[in-house]
Amino acid sequence: MEANQFGKKGWTPVRIENLNGKVFVVTGTTSGTGFEAAKILLSKGAKVVMLNRNLKKAEDTIAILKQELGRDIEVINIQMDLSKQAAVKKAAEEVLKTVPQIDALICNAAIAQVPKQTLTVDGWESQMGTNYYGNWTLQALLFPLIEKSKGRIVTVGSMGYDMGIKTIKFNDLNWDKDYTPNDAYSQSKLAQIMSMYELQDRLKKAGKTDVKAYACHPGASRTNLISTSGGLMMRIMFYLMMPLTQSAEKGAYPQLMCATEPNLDQKGFYGPTGRSNWVGPVGAHKIKPHAKDKAVATRLWELSEKETGVKWNI
Repeated sequence: MEANQFGKKGWTPVRIENLNGKVFVVTGTTSGTGFEAAKILLSKGAKVVMLNRNLKKAEDTIAILKQELGRDIEVINIQMDLSKQAAVKKAAEEVLKTVPQIDALICNAAIAQVPKQTLTVDGWESQMGTNYYGNWTLQALLFPLIEKSKGRIVTVGSMGYDMGIKTIKFNDLNWDKDYTPNDAYSQSKLAQIMSMYELQDRLKKAGKTDVKAYACHPGASRTNLISTSGGLMMRIMFYLMMPLTQSAEKGAYPQLMCATEPNLDQKGFYGPTGRSNWVGPVGAHKIKPHAKDKAVATRLWELSEKETGVKWNI
C-alpha cells in the first residue's frame, strides 16, 4: 500500500480554496455523488451549470441547494439526456452560449446494470451509448472552451472497469450475443476511463498541456444508481452490501479532487484507497494495465469518431 499523498485521512474538500469566479459544469446532479459535488462547489463560491434530463427534479434540486446554501448561489440547469446524441449536442451548444469559461467539466452521470439488452435511439447498447458515447460527444464539443479556460475534464468511472471482460468487445459492441448487465456496464466504464488516458496522450502530442484530463471513481457509495436502472437481484445485493458502503458525500470527493486540486498528476486513478477501493481515504491507487492498453484505446478513439461523427479539435 503506497502512502497517500494527502496524508492519513486522504483528500478532503477542506483543501478546496475559494472558487469565486470559477465555472463548473456537472452532469447528473439531482441525487447522489453529483448532488454532493455540486453542493460543495457552490459552498466554495463557484458557479455551477448542472446538466440533467429531468427538469422537474433539477428545479427541485436548485430549490434545495438555495435553501441550504442561501439564495445568492449561482446555479442553473440545462436539460440534457446523455443517452441521445442530438440532446447532448443541443445541451453543449447551450452551455457554450451561456458561460464564458469552463474550469472543469465533471462527467458524473451514468446508468448501470440495465437488466436486458436495450438500444439507444442512436442504435448503441444503452450503457455504452449513455456512459461512453454520450460523454465522448459532450467532452469533444465543450473541449474548445475548456481549452481556452485552461480547464479540466473529469470522468467518473467505476471499479466495474475491472469486473467484466476487461477489454472492448469490438466485434460485438452491442452485446447481441451473451448480453449481461454487468459485462455491458463494465465495458462502458472501461471505455470511459480508457478514453481519458488516451486523451492525455493526444493532448501531450499536440502540445496542449493546458488542458488536464482525469479518471476517478466514487468507490461503493450509497446512491440510487443501481435502484434507478438495475434489476431486482442487483438491488437486493446492493442493499445487503449497504453496511460496507460510504456516504454519497464521500463518494463525491474523488471527482472534486480531480476538478480542483492544483498540480494533480493526470496519470493517477483516483478514488477510495481502503478495502477493495470501495471505501477509505481518497487518493491515487493502482489501475490494472488493461485500462491503459494503447492499441485498444487508439482503436476505440477512432471508432468513436466514426460512430458519433464527432471529432475532437486537438
